[in-house]
Amino acid sequence: MSSLQCLSSMAIPFGTPKYVNTPLVLCLTPVRSRNYPLALRAATSIDEIPPNAVRRKIDPNWRGGFSLGVDLGLSRTGIALSKGYTVKPLTVLKSRGQKLETKLLEIAEEEEVDEFIIGLPRSSDGKETVQSNKVRSVAGRLAVQAADKGWRVYVLDEHGTSTEASDRMIVMGLKKSERQNREDAYAAVILLERYFSTQGLGAEIILPKSLDLQEKIKNGAVVDPDFSPGKLEEYYTF
Repeated sequence: MSSLQCLSSMAIPFGTPKYVNTPLVLCLTPVRSRNYPLALRAATSIDEIPPNAVRRKIDPNWRGGFSLGVDLGLSRTGIALSKGYTVKPLTVLKSRGQKLETKLLEIAEEEEVDEFIIGLPRSSDGKETVQSNKVRSVAGRLAVQAADKGWRVYVLDEHGTSTEASDRMIVMGLKKSERQNREDAYAAVILLERYFSTQGLGAEIILPKSLDLQEKIKNGAVVDPDFSPGKLEEYYTF
C-alpha cells in the first residue's frame, strides 16, 4: 500500500492474515544504556498497535474500545459508531477542513472511542484515486491530533459501501428523502461492519512520525474510571 507522505505522519499496512492470531504485545523495545533514560523506538509493524477488530479476534470476551467509522465525502461526512457488537449510524456532518477534524475529535471524546476507521476510496480494480489522496491528507492531520490522546487512525477500502448502504435503506423501507439524508452515515456503518467481519484485514494505520506521539498511541487512551463495558450507553437516535 502507499505510504502517507505529508503532515508528519506515515502509514503502515495491515493486510496479512498472520497478524490475526499474533499475541497482543504493546511494549516498547528499550535501548539499554547505563544512567541514561530509555530511548523511544519507532513502531515497526501494526501488530504492535492492533486495531480493535484484531483485539476482539484475539480475545472473544474483549469489550474495550469503541470505534468511529468515517465516510468522507466532498461535502458531507457520514459517521457511524461501534460499541460492543452493535454498529449504528450516528450523524452526517457538513463541515469541512479544520472544522470537520475538530468535530470528529469532539465526537470521539463524547462517545469514548479510541480509534477512527476512515473509508479510503478505491476504483473497482483496487487502485487509489484522486479522492484517495484527499482522504489521506485528512487522515494524516487527524492522526497527529488523535495521537495526543492515545487514539488511533486507520484507513480501509470503502469501495461499494455507498451502494450497499443505499440497498439496505431501501430494504428498510426508508423514503427517498430519508435515504438521501442518511446515506453517508449508513455507508460508514457498512465500512465498520466490513472492518469487524474481516477482523481488520486490509486496515492501514496512519502514524505520526513523532516518536513521542507514537508512544502515546502504544500506551493507549486514558481509561475512564466510570467506564463499564457491561453497561453501554444508548446511541443517538438517527
